[in-house]
Amino acid sequence: MPLIDRLPKVAPDGLPAAVLLSFLATAGLFYVNIMAALVTGLSDGLGIKPAKAGLIASANVYGAAVGALIAVFLIRRVSWRVAATVALLGLIVIDLLSTRVVSVLGLTALRACHGIVGGLLVGVAFGVIARTRSPDRVFGMLLVVQFGIGGIGLWALPPLVPMYGTGVLFLALAAFSLATLAMLPFLPAYPVAAECGVTAKALPIARKPLATTLAAIFLFQAGNMGLAAFIIGLGRNAGLSQDFIGPTLAAANWLGAVGSILVVAMGARFGRAKPILGSIVVTLIFTAAFWRSDIPAVYVAANIGSAIVWAFTIPYLLGLAAAFDKVGRTAALGGFCSKLGLASGPLLTGLLLDWGGYRLTIVAAVLLLLLSGLAAAWPARRLDRAPLSQI
Repeated sequence: MPLIDRLPKVAPDGLPAAVLLSFLATAGLFYVNIMAALVTGLSDGLGIKPAKAGLIASANVYGAAVGALIAVFLIRRVSWRVAATVALLGLIVIDLLSTRVVSVLGLTALRACHGIVGGLLVGVAFGVIARTRSPDRVFGMLLVVQFGIGGIGLWALPPLVPMYGTGVLFLALAAFSLATLAMLPFLPAYPVAAECGVTAKALPIARKPLATTLAAIFLFQAGNMGLAAFIIGLGRNAGLSQDFIGPTLAAANWLGAVGSILVVAMGARFGRAKPILGSIVVTLIFTAAFWRSDIPAVYVAANIGSAIVWAFTIPYLLGLAAAFDKVGRTAALGGFCSKLGLASGPLLTGLLLDWGGYRLTIVAAVLLLLLSGLAAAWPARRLDRAPLSQI
């Protein structure tokens, strides 16, 4: 019997399993949680414009979208544990190589490769999460992990770049992947299970509601990340100091975990339509508040408030996508659209910054979030009213 089979395994639907699955899904996309530190660190460390730093970050996430799309087709055909192990080792190697590259073109290409491998890992992890009893709760725990550790990164990494260079950013990512690799053997098998006498493969997929759900995920992530990736620059442009901005973003990330904890506690008890639509309305208010970032208290409140509702909303949107197929294919598709949005947001913001400044980027974020709410309303309400086979 292989050593990995002799190691103890956590209960498949328990809290420890949710934590381990959250680390697995976070490892492939951890750079998103420190995106502001990454963009600012690359800009300061390499002496390039924020738009070029945003391009490198966007290439990373666009690569992740490609990897997540590949995962949709592989999720049933390969062992998820083997795929995750290979992907984690690949991420570590690419992050170590990234510490030696200083050209914008070379780093953009290398980070795109990193994104493909990381996106594949996240897609596989999302597929496994879809096989748990309550995907919404696991996605909630995922955001707890991401916001908690992301807060540490946003607080600790920017001051290290002037001392150690941009390589410290990639070493932090490699360290996280290594820690996740050590956790992997303790997860159970999560086979594709039959439900109610019908195999998961036989369950129909409602394409139109799924399509609008995927659109909602894309728009929501694009609207949020488009602003979040440049949130340090937004604060500086408003006259705030780095000594004020750094702790504010760290606190916002840590407090943002409150939204995820609420999802873990609530699950789908109140359906998905009310939590999704209500939280998007609140998101619009906090995002619009960034217009007055020159007022320190408003900047703090907008960061904390938007972090909490972001962490509350996205687990429900991803859980909505996962509900269409227990094999994990639609969950992986949700991950693909999520990464596509996370990549497109900073790219759009970088273009708008050169054209109309930070105020225009705030308007764009509000519009994207509004469209996300409109797209999510129909599938969420239909899913709340009817069983999956009738959607």
